[in-house]
Amino acid sequence: MEFAVSARTEALRERLRAFIDERVEPAVPVFRQQVEASGDPHFHPPVMEDLKRDARSRNLWNLFLPDPRFGAGLTNVEYAPLCELMGASPLAAEATNCSAPDTGNMEILAAFGTPLQQEEFLRPLLEGEIRSCFAMTEPWVASSDATNIASRIERDGDHYVVNAHKWWTSGAASPRCRFAILLGVSNPDADPYHRHSMILVPLDAPGVRIVRTLPLMGHDAGGGHCETLYENVRLPANSLLGEEGGGFALAQARLGPGRIHHCMRAIGMAERALGLLCTRAQQRVAFGQHLADNAVVQQSVAESRIDIEQARLLTMKAAWLMDTVGNKGARFEIGAIKVVAARLATTVIDRAIQVFGGAGVSDDWPLAEMYTYARALHLVDGPDEVHLAQIARRELRRYEAFRA
Repeated sequence: MEFAVSARTEALRERLRAFIDERVEPAVPVFRQQVEASGDPHFHPPVMEDLKRDARSRNLWNLFLPDPRFGAGLTNVEYAPLCELMGASPLAAEATNCSAPDTGNMEILAAFGTPLQQEEFLRPLLEGEIRSCFAMTEPWVASSDATNIASRIERDGDHYVVNAHKWWTSGAASPRCRFAILLGVSNPDADPYHRHSMILVPLDAPGVRIVRTLPLMGHDAGGGHCETLYENVRLPANSLLGEEGGGFALAQARLGPGRIHHCMRAIGMAERALGLLCTRAQQRVAFGQHLADNAVVQQSVAESRIDIEQARLLTMKAAWLMDTVGNKGARFEIGAIKVVAARLATTVIDRAIQVFGGAGVSDDWPLAEMYTYARALHLVDGPDEVHLAQIARRELRRYEAFRA
């Protein structure tokens, strides 16, 4: 395995770190003030457009896309340290046009979109002019098993008619969100893995409705997480993404890179939480000693450092495998890091909250918001239990000869 930081990545990392320190972090309070002044938690503040222009001028744009026709052409191993830096700063991913769910949508549009679809949907995403969302999860079925998806995409002459009830459609509340990539059943009589298709749905199409946003553990901001309804939405046949019946395969192609990006950002969050923990421990005195001199706090610091290093190494292994044998060949490692990274982030952030005391669960510090995201990561792109079951089945398969 070879995942040493390349000279190109090191140069990009230094530029990205300088951008975050000089521009992004000072913009965080301005971002929040502009949102609060608007009275709309989903308002797109002007300061973000300033950051995006600056990022482009520094050539820190679309770093996630491995296809050099559309993005920076970095491998997963090269992108990992950059994505980790973005995870430590709340605005860095969007400022560099590397935030979900747009990243996953851009990847599958780049790989499977027609020239017309790429011009209409991919190009404005690449330019950062619009946002998008991904509509897969449904309220009435266990969507962790994607074969359960019940939404319908039915052919009618030169059109498809979409009827769907979705939720946790992240990003749909943003006024800049222009379209959804929706997964639904198009071939109900096919086998479970060829029943579904993906289709591009403009959010201003007749029959599309954003029902409400779903606060995430009390937080409702940014693009939001929405319940969305699609009632007899009539779309041209060329709105289908990829082949009819190929939606399940497209979903897997999309979720693989997306999962590893989540993991990279989670490591960055854990690093930031550990830094805050250590700073707080050196500053605070309780019962006559600095918290940093307390054996329990020292154990939290040491355990956190060990956990971060382990998670980073496993993530880099998965990135290396994705680069060398492809997403399918790395699927078990991707599943493993998805579990490990979610555990890492929640555990380290929770330790930091404990050292901060009451301040840790307030909005005066970023830990409570970070924990909300980290806890959701145990569910995003497949719950921990699904990934664990897949890993267990692979291990047990090696011992089937011993089965009675």
